[in-house]
Amino acid sequence: MSGHSKFANIKHKKERNDAKKGKIFTIIGREIAVAVKEGGPDPSNNFKLATVIAKAKAANMPNDTIDRGIKKAAGENGGANYEYITYEGYGPGGTAIIVKTLTDNKNRTAADVRSAFTKGGGNIGTPGCVSFMFDEKGQILVDKEECEMDADDLMMEALDAGAADFEENDDSYEILTDPESFEDVRSALEEKKIPIAEAEITMIPQNYVSVTDDKLVGQLNRILDLLDDSDDVQYVYHNWDEG
Repeated sequence: MSGHSKFANIKHKKERNDAKKGKIFTIIGREIAVAVKEGGPDPSNNFKLATVIAKAKAANMPNDTIDRGIKKAAGENGGANYEYITYEGYGPGGTAIIVKTLTDNKNRTAADVRSAFTKGGGNIGTPGCVSFMFDEKGQILVDKEECEMDADDLMMEALDAGAADFEENDDSYEILTDPESFEDVRSALEEKKIPIAEAEITMIPQNYVSVTDDKLVGQLNRILDLLDDSDDVQYVYHNWDEG
């Protein structure tokens, strides 16, 4: 992915998402609830919860909101029972799309996801139909403008902590890890006061697809916008080269 920066897209999404802060907090709150139910309320003994808390902080979720979510999920009446469901499909122009959802109503979620693909000229496929085109990685992005550390020093800190790869892009540093090493690397950088713009376990395309036809671009954006509008949708991964 050398030179292929995702950071501009993140800043763009952040601008859009600032108006949807309530939705973001709701989505992360669901993840906190599931993580607590699966592994308990102590992030030091619950990798998944620690990862969600890191994401919550990156989204500027207040600490007291995070704590309330953990305590609520740990109580006897921890709220709705959510489950993860992944959908895979094809978008216009030969693109591949993975949609990860967290829902308490499978029928509603399936209808929302199918509708998004249909309205944007795409098609839902069978499980596994496109996921083989992606690699699961831990991804940590550092904003160059916010980081005072020299690139070489930052790279050594990341590699010493267990990172697998380091890329310098125009506006950011991208650190990749194996999923198992992600939390160790993120924690090590956080302890060094390195400003992390985004940190998550993600699906990175092995190859990107260029789509230049205006109609197809419009259809792709239609699918992504409709998926973004669904509270049940947690993550959308695709191999469209938006650059």
